[in-house]
Amino acid sequence: MSARRTSGWALAGAGVFALAAMLAAVAVLFLPSRQAAPPVPLLWEVSDGDNRLYLLGAFHLLRDTDYPLAPEVDAAYADAEVLVFELSPAELESSDFGRRMQAAARREDGRRLDDALGPELAARLQHWLDANENALGAAAAQVQDYDAWFVGLLVSLTELGRHGLDPALGLDRHLGRRAIADGKPATGLETGTQQIDALDGMSAEEQRQLLDEALAEAGDAARVDRLHADWRRGDADALWAAMGDDMRRAHPALYRRMNVERNRAWLPQLEARLAPAAGRDDTLVVVGALHLLGEDGLVALLREKGYRVRRLCAGCAPDR
Repeated sequence: MSARRTSGWALAGAGVFALAAMLAAVAVLFLPSRQAAPPVPLLWEVSDGDNRLYLLGAFHLLRDTDYPLAPEVDAAYADAEVLVFELSPAELESSDFGRRMQAAARREDGRRLDDALGPELAARLQHWLDANENALGAAAAQVQDYDAWFVGLLVSLTELGRHGLDPALGLDRHLGRRAIADGKPATGLETGTQQIDALDGMSAEEQRQLLDEALAEAGDAARVDRLHADWRRGDADALWAAMGDDMRRAHPALYRRMNVERNRAWLPQLEARLAPAAGRDDTLVVVGALHLLGEDGLVALLREKGYRVRRLCAGCAPDR
């Protein structure tokens, strides 16, 4: 991820739910007045003739102006007997998950974070911490005890919150709470342990890179607004170019671990829900938008398997 990728990764890519939930209290929200038009959904219908699977591309942090949702999303939700997320709503809302993520990120090598960063990156981090001390509170004094991946996400999510994007309003959390309230079964494609391992398994260089780019991106309101606007317009091509394609070219190993490998691990689970043995239950799958896009995305992977896939949104070009 370059300085143009970190916020997109937190918004629509890897599962950073627990950290986002933990940082909700430090977000500084400046919310504009409500907009009338709902976002154009990144929503696809997959069918094999027996069951129906809806794929919905989420942003993990949104604004209150992003609600209500488009009629197509409400219709897919109403039709689905089961909802599937990257992480089950029950585990996402669990305080134990947050504690486990925090424990995994705690440094155990006897060194401060600064010792692992080098003087230039450490100085930039301290400058950012000084500027955000009021927003972070006690967290600012504790970063030296944690790995760079955790602190990089702290920077990104704090900056996203400054631009009015709130993890409590993320599409996955919104629909997860709705499913619980309606008594609909809701499960996850991964466990919390798998998500934590994916983040904690980054190499030292990848961790430094994530933090470096989060700091470089801090304050870039235009970048955040463009990504959010692309999502609201349902512009799959623009989102893919800004997030997926850029990451794939610049950092192929990180892209492979956080996107490709996870998508391919999820694919058999989705196919099982389309099989006749699954019964007649239709399923709404809600994952970060990046997981649906590009040649490695779930939309393309399911098409390659021979399933009928069509996008659902008024005014969208067909077969996208």
